[in-house]
Amino acid sequence: MLSDANHEILFTKARSHKAWLNKEVTDDQISQIYNLLKFAPTSGNCCPARFTFIKSDEAKKRLKPALDKGNIDKSMDAPCVVIISYDTEFYESLCILSPHNDAKASFVGKETKIKNTAEFNSSLQGAYFIMASRSIGLDCCPMLGFNKEKLNQEFFTDGKYKSLFICGIGYGDSSKLHHRAPRLDFEEACMII
Repeated sequence: MLSDANHEILFTKARSHKAWLNKEVTDDQISQIYNLLKFAPTSGNCCPARFTFIKSDEAKKRLKPALDKGNIDKSMDAPCVVIISYDTEFYESLCILSPHNDAKASFVGKETKIKNTAEFNSSLQGAYFIMASRSIGLDCCPMLGFNKEKLNQEFFTDGKYKSLFICGIGYGDSSKLHHRAPRLDFEEACMII
């Protein structure tokens, strides 16, 4: 069982940061994030998420035109911005990822099933990405404010990957945070039947 201090890192004290300290996110940290999140569950172990880590100024310049105005500064100032996308051909890897059955056959030619499975499981993997990032001491800022079509055309020209959301990672500037917004109480969000 995790300690209260670990719960604070992952949940109760963690915040979404919009301002960043000028401190690098290393390639080793990026590998560590992926090597943690890859073990979290997806349906049928399909693992459709793909992660594009944007660190260079050149790559950020390519990203900027796709961003909504409100996300430009927090993305450009982040040490790293990650595009969380899904692979439209994820099922091609199922013979490796799910070797105990012929899972690939259940997807071939079924575009709606492919899209629904990929979007759902990649969203899960995106959430795991946030928790893995927090677990190694990084802060996160997940964002939807961008033009998906423009971003996909710029970064995924073959059309195989489709973006879901982006997430800034780094060391947040806590002095720029507002007070934490309230959350719904258990009785408002949960039901035990």
